[in-house]
Amino acid sequence: MNHNPEVRRLPKKTVAIIAIMSIVTILGFGFVMITKNLKMEEVLNNLGHKNISSIKVVNRMSVEDTQTKVKSTVYKVTFFDKTLNKECIGFVHRSNEGNYTKDIDCK
Repeated sequence: MNHNPEVRRLPKKTVAIIAIMSIVTILGFGFVMITKNLKMEEVLNNLGHKNISSIKVVNRMSVEDTQTKVKSTVYKVTFFDKTLNKECIGFVHRSNEGNYTKDIDCK
């Protein structure tokens, strides 16, 4: 009795396709993260935080006002403000009209 089952190897074409798809996915994810951080850096610059570094968009939430039923987006961000020399964390609210407001605490 043979207890070692035969193992079929994946064709080289399939391995190549899987590798290419994995690389494209990783590059796409990186591109999305970089552009999201660059956009938030631009928004924070317009809101008064001119000299910042180490920006990170932690979370993005879709929210709805219970009274008006208007939907908007809230971003949770962390960054280092070089002007204040403090680490900041808070929320940036984007209304459905494209206006941004902030609720940020620097320590």
